[in-house]
Amino acid sequence: LGNEEWNPWDADEKNELAASQQRYEANLKMIKYARSHLEQTSLRVQIWGKAAIGLYLWQHIFGGHLEPADVTAQWREGSQKAGKTYFSFLTGPSVVPGYFSVEAEHVVLVLNGREPAKIAYATQWLHYAQTLMETRKIQHVAVVLLGNEQCNNAWIQPYLKRNGGFVNLLFVTYDYAFVNEEDIFQWPLGVATYRSFPVVEPSWSMLHDPRSYLCNFLGTVYKNSSRETLMEILKKQDGLDKLCWIAAREQWQPQETNESFKNYQDALLQSDLTLCPVGINTECYRIYEACSYGSLPVIEDVMTPGDCGNSSMYHSAPLQLLKTMGAPFIFIKNWKELPAILEKEKKMSLQEKIQRRKKLLEWYRNFKAWMRQKFINTLENSFLPSDKG
Repeated sequence: LGNEEWNPWDADEKNELAASQQRYEANLKMIKYARSHLEQTSLRVQIWGKAAIGLYLWQHIFGGHLEPADVTAQWREGSQKAGKTYFSFLTGPSVVPGYFSVEAEHVVLVLNGREPAKIAYATQWLHYAQTLMETRKIQHVAVVLLGNEQCNNAWIQPYLKRNGGFVNLLFVTYDYAFVNEEDIFQWPLGVATYRSFPVVEPSWSMLHDPRSYLCNFLGTVYKNSSRETLMEILKKQDGLDKLCWIAAREQWQPQETNESFKNYQDALLQSDLTLCPVGINTECYRIYEACSYGSLPVIEDVMTPGDCGNSSMYHSAPLQLLKTMGAPFIFIKNWKELPAILEKEKKMSLQEKIQRRKKLLEWYRNFKAWMRQKFINTLENSFLPSDKG
C-alpha cells in the first residue's frame, strides 16, 4: 500500500458525495421550477383591514405577523405567501382611501356592517374600491364583513356582482340566510380582537394541569334574558356558584380594564367548561376564546330573533359553520340541563379531561387551518384565470 492510508470506505464515500450532489442539484431545480411556476400563476392580494375582524383573519387564521407590533400604531402591515398567492395586509387609522399605495390587482376589503354608522363608513370604502375598478387599477374585490347580529345585511347586496355590482365574493359572519357557497360564504366571528384578545399558543400546563373551576361565566346579564335563568339555576343549586367562576354585570362594557381582561383570561384557563348563553346572537366571541384556552364551550343552541337562519346550503342554524365543521362542544336547549352536565363533570377524571382538552385544541387548530385553506382556494378559483379557456 506504500505510504497512502488505505480507506475501505473510499468508493462508498465518493458515491455518496456524487449522490448528494445530484440530490442538491435536483432540489435546486425543483426550487427554481417552483419559483418560476409561482411567478407564472401567482396572485397578489392586498387585504385592507378596516374592521377588527381583519386581525382575526390575519393573525389567528393566517398566523400572520404585523409590524410594528404595537396595537395602537397608526399603520401596521404584514405579508406572507400561501398557495399560489402573495398576501399583504394593511391596517390602522392611517389606512385611508386614496392615501396609501394600492400594490395589487386583487383586493380583500375587511369591513364592519354591524350598525348604521359603521355601514356609512364601510360604504365609503366600497365606493373607493369601485372607482379603482372603473379606472382599471384593480381587477377583483372580495369583502369580509362583520355582519349585523340580526343578519340585516341588505345594504351590501347591490354591491355584489350577481346583482350588477363589482364585489366578486362575500365572506360574512353569523348565519346569514343568503350563504350559497358560490359567492357568499359564512365566516367565523372569532375572538374579540378589538379588545386585543391574543393569539394563544397551547402549553403543556394548559393541557395537563387540573383546573380550579368546573365552569365560568363572566359577562353581562340582560333583563328578561336566558342569562337571568342561568344565574338563578347557578344560585339555586347548592354550592354550584362555588364550583364555577361567575362574575355578572348589568351593563355591557366595550372596553376592558387590564384587570377585568386578566380575570377573564384566568377564568378561561382555570375552568373546564365555559358557559355561552345567547346574547343578541347565539354566536359570540366567548366560544372562540374558550377554544383558545382549551375550555369546552357549553352553548345555548337556540335561534335569536332577527333574520338569521338556515340558508339554501345549511339547515342546522344557529352556528351552522361550527356544526358543519364538527365542533366538539356541548349544545343545550335550556339551562335547566346544566346541573346534570356539572354532575357529570364532577365525576370525570383528570385524564379524561386532558383527552377532551387535546381534542378541543386540535379541533380548533384544524378549524382555523381549514378556514384559511378555504379562503385561499375560494380567492384563487375566483380571481385566477381558468385554464379551461
